[in-house]
Amino acid sequence: MTAPDLILTGAEVRTLDPGRPYATAVAVHDGTITAVGDESDVRDWRGPGTEVVPLAGAHLVPGLVDAHSHPVWGLDMATGADLSGVSDLAGLRAALAGAERIDGWVIGFGLDHNAFEGRAVDRALVEDVLGGAPAFLRLYDGHSALVSGAALAAAGVTGARDFAQRSRIVCAADGRPTGHLVEHAAMELVAEVMPRPSYAARRARLVELLGAMAATGLTGAHVMDAGDAELVGAVARETVLPVRLRFAPWCMPGVDESGLAELVAEQGRGGRHWVVDGVKFFMDGTVEGGTAWLEHADCHGQGTQAFWPDPEAYAGAVRRLHAAGVRTATHAIGDAAVRHVLEVVAGLGDGARGRHRVEHIETVPDALLPRFAELGVAASMQPPHTAYTRADGTDEWSRRLGTGRSGHAWRLRDLRDAGATVALGSDWPIAHYDVRSVLATARVPRGAASARAGLTGLEALEGCTTHAARAAGEGEAAGRIAVGHRADLTALAVDPVEAPADELAEAPVRLTVTGGHVVHRG
Repeated sequence: MTAPDLILTGAEVRTLDPGRPYATAVAVHDGTITAVGDESDVRDWRGPGTEVVPLAGAHLVPGLVDAHSHPVWGLDMATGADLSGVSDLAGLRAALAGAERIDGWVIGFGLDHNAFEGRAVDRALVEDVLGGAPAFLRLYDGHSALVSGAALAAAGVTGARDFAQRSRIVCAADGRPTGHLVEHAAMELVAEVMPRPSYAARRARLVELLGAMAATGLTGAHVMDAGDAELVGAVARETVLPVRLRFAPWCMPGVDESGLAELVAEQGRGGRHWVVDGVKFFMDGTVEGGTAWLEHADCHGQGTQAFWPDPEAYAGAVRRLHAAGVRTATHAIGDAAVRHVLEVVAGLGDGARGRHRVEHIETVPDALLPRFAELGVAASMQPPHTAYTRADGTDEWSRRLGTGRSGHAWRLRDLRDAGATVALGSDWPIAHYDVRSVLATARVPRGAASARAGLTGLEALEGCTTHAARAAGEGEAAGRIAVGHRADLTALAVDPVEAPADELAEAPVRLTVTGGHVVHRG
């Protein structure tokens, strides 16, 4: 074989390759794994220019992948004051009163719905501490925001409007906008007039973020938005992207044939360590925002409508893209949304197996569980989201759904038992990108999901490796440590399968390798 560029030796290698489950050394050339073996093989592999990295007993696994993330769009979402630690209204008011102004604006993100303590989301609760400043506070779900009166005025928003998608400017009985903006179209009205970081600042933040992601062991991310191709392409030409990015641009209600053709034409665009592959749909919104599509209304009388006002139009768009060979991923949180997506995929025929996936799946009844495996639809789930709920049911998510449906929370264990491909992610910036936390929380779900068993250590690891690869249609090239597979590798100080979940969440990352490049050393 050609002399490798890189040899990793002295490791406890868990390959996830049935043909050779364990090894102690791995060789890499030109971004591809060229040999998997033992210490005794290294002398024969090594060439004059080979870098040999001794791992001194570290546990080497296939490169960990976040199957649902927003590392580029998230730069804008995660701007300003981090409000994720705010737990009540008093804390929110104090945080806003002391928040740094950005070009005169108060901008925040990560605000928990539970911080309003059961009150309706309304700018009247915080307006007096803002000193007249325009404010845009993104709630943690990413599908809603609270904005001030000055922000509404800057955007020219004076009342309700009609949108092509299920989106809403919430108004009081007298027609006054409360400042609660629900779903993307409504939020975008104000986002368009907000201060925006410079290109240089966004580039620096992207490089910093991807490096920080790699430091947790991440080698790849399925990016569920279009990102910024010009920014990512420029960075990829100048340096090695430490995290491999796979983009799925959005397809929104109202799309016409030319819009679908543009999405098809975008497929395959990319460069080193990034590519456009797939399209992202929304079938609903969020439980907390009252926009999850449910078979029966939530406890506020909401949740009975799809994000696409005409669900059949969604089906038509999926059929058009499927016929063009495009993979799809659909955000579906409520039971009715999940059912509709599965029905649409069922109508595509046998050729749809392994080509489509559902994102989030926060509540789903027993009858739908076996359909994922029957249809070959991947379940893409985010275990850290369970931390936004409470085991006693007093959180906004649980209160809206009621006892029965909240008891069907994040059914990771049940979907795996039903034979489904279960890919795991964080949905950063909705939850932190640290993939060790994703693995740990998949094993020990929190809040409303804590009464159910989580995944085994091996199943959780598969969720960020082999199952993530399968969900992206890359099972023959990624997700295992095997000859001919991509050289994406993660070395941890502990065994991610056998170590206790809490220990894994804090485990040092010894090495991250993406495409044969060492992108992090711990």
